[in-house]
Amino acid sequence: MSEPLHLHFENHAALGPVFQATPERVEAALAKRPELRERLRITIGLDGEGYAEAMQTADILFGWNFDRALIAGGGAPRLRWVHAHGAGINHLLPLDWLPKRAVLTNSRGVHAEKADEYTIMALLMLNNRLPESATHQRAARWEQVFSSSIVGKTVLVIGVGHIGAGAARWAKRFGLNVIGIRRSGRRHAHVHEMHTPDALHALLPRADFVLVSAPHTDETTHLIGAAELALMKDGAGLVNYSRAHLVDYDALRAELEKGRLSAILDVFDPEPLPASSPLWRTPNLIMTPHCASDDTERFTPKTLDLVFGNVTRLLAGKPLVNRVNRVRQY
Repeated sequence: MSEPLHLHFENHAALGPVFQATPERVEAALAKRPELRERLRITIGLDGEGYAEAMQTADILFGWNFDRALIAGGGAPRLRWVHAHGAGINHLLPLDWLPKRAVLTNSRGVHAEKADEYTIMALLMLNNRLPESATHQRAARWEQVFSSSIVGKTVLVIGVGHIGAGAARWAKRFGLNVIGIRRSGRRHAHVHEMHTPDALHALLPRADFVLVSAPHTDETTHLIGAAELALMKDGAGLVNYSRAHLVDYDALRAELEKGRLSAILDVFDPEPLPASSPLWRTPNLIMTPHCASDDTERFTPKTLDLVFGNVTRLLAGKPLVNRVNRVRQY
């Protein structure tokens, strides 16, 4: 039998227990694939302790925040696959540290069920004008804000990938007209109209709600800026689920302060958001601190299932699931 593959799990304590690949979680996931026990050597580290030593022999690295300079400097001579413990990889860009022969995968799709709950909740909150009510509550001001049914209204989903498609499915169930934007323009069963990104300006004035669920790449930075926000109809709502840099938050804050738009945001830059940020005091805004879709019980166990499934594929010579395209950056 060939030498076992060395799989190293690098944990980062600051992320909290939801994101920890603990020995207990790793063992539980491995127990589902007992045939891998003799094919793998597993090490588990925390905050860099033992990391450099492990990288000397690691074939596979699992982690979120790790020393990339060590890898770029030749400190991981056997590395052939890195799994990013999350969907976004912006913090890992540019990928010049990744060995040319190595593959990068991510956890897109693992969030699906929880993300669906959050996105439809956010749309319902916007329709019921809860950001406005929250603003009045903080001011101890009794002001009734009435709303109409969400049925028949239009949501524009920017980025119909795993998350966007799930949101579209639920939005359609709630009677919304669903317009989608995706790079390929390929149709989707839960989207009434699908368009390519060049149609963004034409579509924004039609939307009662805009859901941003696209990946952050060089091309999508400030995809929603002052010009795009100005195209949104009065009273429309925006949800940013994906990454902060897709939306110009300064421009958005100006619209929120005027009371023309409302918003729900789950992503920020930097994170944690400092107390000095004016967003904390911006009206017509509800913020959740980047916790929308990471299931406390299931996120990391489901990710480990994905990783061990990919180990099986690797050993069988099959392509890995969730491979990141180096050019597209997702």
